[in-house]
Amino acid sequence: AHGEGSPLWSRSTLWPVSVQADPNAVAAKQAITEVLFRYCRALDRMDEQLAYSVWHPDGTAHYSGLFEGSGRCFVDWVNELHEEMESTSHQVTNVLIELAEGGRHAVSEAYVTVRMRTSVEHAGFDIVGVGRYLDEWSCRDGRWAIDHRRYVGDFITTVPVPAPDDRPHVEPAAVVGLLDSRR
Repeated sequence: AHGEGSPLWSRSTLWPVSVQADPNAVAAKQAITEVLFRYCRALDRMDEQLAYSVWHPDGTAHYSGLFEGSGRCFVDWVNELHEEMESTSHQVTNVLIELAEGGRHAVSEAYVTVRMRTSVEHAGFDIVGVGRYLDEWSCRDGRWAIDHRRYVGDFITTVPVPAPDDRPHVEPAAVVGLLDSRR
């Protein structure tokens, strides 16, 4: 049986994080997770300054077969690519973070899904990519940022999008005043 008297039902196995966690480690992991979320927001809003802040000035990015260079150059490259899209949507999930060197360095793995819609004036398509960000981090002057990112692509697919007259109309959040626009 798996009731409260069972060895499987104990505070230490059900709640190891809340009982045993180091508050500084929890804060560092939360800070890193928020940087990952800001990265997605920055790319979707085409906010260069916010995207630049995700990397340290000497940070690098390696997107196998797509891009290799500095984090700043990556942001410039990807924004140019996104300019050609009608819209983009990035999400990160399954974020795992391991702290090292007294909590000043870390490595993380995060699953990423990106959907980019090409111009649909003449029935375009969505490009859907799924992969993982393998990041190396450091905290400098109290700010967590990426030292090196390696993107591993798991798969990519394209999905046809009906012509504008053939699909339901949905008001973007920016139009109804819920969020800022892409620019």
